Amino acid sequence: MGNRSLSLIKNLDLILLVLALPVFVFAGFDLVGYGVAAVVWAAQRLVQLWAERKAASDLAAGKRTSAMGAVAATSLARPWFMAAVVLVTCIIDREVGLAAAALLVLLFTVNLATRGLAYLLGNTEQTEETR
Repeated sequence: MGNRSLSLIKNLDLILLVLALPVFVFAGFDLVGYGVAAVVWAAQRLVQLWAERKAASDLAAGKRTSAMGAVAATSLARPWFMAAVVLVTCIIDREVGLAAAALLVLLFTVNLATRGLAYLLGNTEQTEETR
């Protein structure tokens, strides 16, 4: 599988986020909920990107513990951050919070599945090259 295909798979959640906007508009869901979910999702994706780059640089420098720490800490913190924002949003306005929660659950599920799939497809490609 090529790099473009892997890149598309890895970013399927972002594509889904963009495609969710017309669904929110036409279905009459609260657009503030979409906005909350979009901002939270973008923030946690930036943290994820930072952690992956830090882990790669730490691994290249031979700092395995530091690399694993960055990935582990951010992997645990990102869902808690999203849940906390949804909780606060639900306290302020239940409809907005529920719309944001539904979108974030969908995005998180797709992200988790596609990251695993991209990892598996990327690993099979590397093992075929080394043969």
